[in-house]
Amino acid sequence: MLDIRFVRASPDVVRADLRKRNEGEKIAWVDDLLAKDERSRRLKVETDELRQRRNTIAREINAARKAGQDASSLMAEAASLPDRIRCCDAERDEIAATISGYLMRLPNILHESVPVGRDDTENVELKRVGTPPTFGFELKNHGQLAAENGWADFERAAKISGAGFYFLKGSLVMLDLALQRFSLDLLEQKGYTPIIPPYMINRTSYEGVTDLGDFEKVMYKIDGDDAYLIATSEHPIAAMFQDEIFEEKDLPLRFAGISPCFRREIGAHGLDTKGLFRVHQFTKVEQFVYCTPENSWEIHEELLANAEEIFCKLGLPYRVVNICTGDIGTVAAKKYDIEAWMPREEAYKEVVSCSNCTSYQAVRLNIRLRNKSDFETKRHLHTLNSTAIATSRVMRAILENYQDEDGSVRIPEVLRPYMSGRECL
Repeated sequence: MLDIRFVRASPDVVRADLRKRNEGEKIAWVDDLLAKDERSRRLKVETDELRQRRNTIAREINAARKAGQDASSLMAEAASLPDRIRCCDAERDEIAATISGYLMRLPNILHESVPVGRDDTENVELKRVGTPPTFGFELKNHGQLAAENGWADFERAAKISGAGFYFLKGSLVMLDLALQRFSLDLLEQKGYTPIIPPYMINRTSYEGVTDLGDFEKVMYKIDGDDAYLIATSEHPIAAMFQDEIFEEKDLPLRFAGISPCFRREIGAHGLDTKGLFRVHQFTKVEQFVYCTPENSWEIHEELLANAEEIFCKLGLPYRVVNICTGDIGTVAAKKYDIEAWMPREEAYKEVVSCSNCTSYQAVRLNIRLRNKSDFETKRHLHTLNSTAIATSRVMRAILENYQDEDGSVRIPEVLRPYMSGRECL
């Protein structure tokens, strides 16, 4: 969330940013937030004065009595002070809840390079890499191909779990594991620490990571427990250092998270909706970095370069897109997507999301950084995340881009050492 000190100092920046996001209706929140913040600070002064008065009035009463003076008015004032303090505290608590609600729902401040646009149709393509393959035969549906070859079973998964789940079998299991290990090896060589997080986290921690108002509709809640299944390893890794303070010398911290991801996101999003692309459970390797504010934009480009390297080595055509103001969501200050070419749809489809969240998550999670030059001064660090590889989506891309007329599928060369040297599925 935004730091209240930033909103106080730069309300016009917040208002202008909301207009760029097409969220002008939230400008009224900013105005009310500032008014309530000013009232809260006045109440704090008043409460501090009342508490100070409570500490001194007893001495005045004793002095009046010793001097033989009437102390009844002082005693009446002393009797009224606890109620007055309680009233001030109650009003401040009510205001604090309202201010927190506003701050938790106001979006991050966008980087100046984010294109202004209404929705995903106005995202800006930055480049294309690779040439989409041409085929002299009709491509098979990737889900049909996987089922016919005994690599996946969608029907029986739907029978026991519902639509959007699958049994992965045989060669696709090995391909999935090869993709995981290939991307983990690449990231570990670049200084990223592999990490397997908890697959469930509590609501307080989740609210520190993202806006549950936006995200809760696609999440799985564990009935009877304060726990949610994670939608990405980004979330538990971000929450891992909640309420902790870093030293500058310890940053950046680079992680390569690996986990299943659970999302209610299946829907009619294209040609081959029955398959591996949009599902309720999939495996993902995620890049996550904690860093100083001074380094975050350089690291944002590093994360994108890492993801691009993975897709280049896999030989999959892709494009990089700068996400516009109307499509970027609440948490990120800037976001790139990588979209891989899907021949069946003859379209580029999202396979990587790469975000700089600046201090937004750190403020929510109270993760701070102690300044090297001023040991007592603390500020919020920056967090960044990017998909390295979401295996189910990449397997679809491989099944399509590397498909041969006889229905066999060539294995990208970079993955063959992870699959006992095999050249085809």
